[in-house]
Amino acid sequence: MRDYSIRVASPDDLQGARAVMLDTVYRDFGTGYVPRWHADIIDPATAYLAPARHTLLVAVDPVDQAVVATAALDSRGPAHPPNPRHLADRYPSGETAQLRRVYVRPEHRRRSLARRLVDELLAFAAADGGYRAVYLHTDPAVPGAEPFWRSLGKVVLDEREDPGGGNGGGNGVLHFEIPMGR
Repeated sequence: MRDYSIRVASPDDLQGARAVMLDTVYRDFGTGYVPRWHADIIDPATAYLAPARHTLLVAVDPVDQAVVATAALDSRGPAHPPNPRHLADRYPSGETAQLRRVYVRPEHRRRSLARRLVDELLAFAAADGGYRAVYLHTDPAVPGAEPFWRSLGKVVLDEREDPGGGNGGGNGVLHFEIPMGR
């Protein structure tokens, strides 16, 4: 097994991180780049490196030093719309650490990289001291996403069961809360 290094992304890592993220939204999500959803992918420095309470982590392959996985955290709760109002109220910006862009290249999956990245993000959120919850949403159609996130947290809304999500939503995504002190 390779000994991947996980670190906070530097400006030198951004091109590789962007490539992992773009490849994922095209290949796994099938949506391609959608500006209103993916602006942080194009400008990760502004989204994750500049704000003190945000971070972008990368996993680097020791063989060729390529970025093979990403994971980010920011202080923006789920927006309404497109998410249901009750989720936006439950996970307000500033108090919520939202996990984003936890992506691993297919040939590097099943090596605990996503779990290691999430553990680092949870430690970052706990060290911040200002977050009261950790939230994320995921597309259950992405292979492995649903069982992975269920192993780490609890579903707070499954839009497949409640397509309107109470008021809004309806995109078929799963919304999770992850305990900070796992």
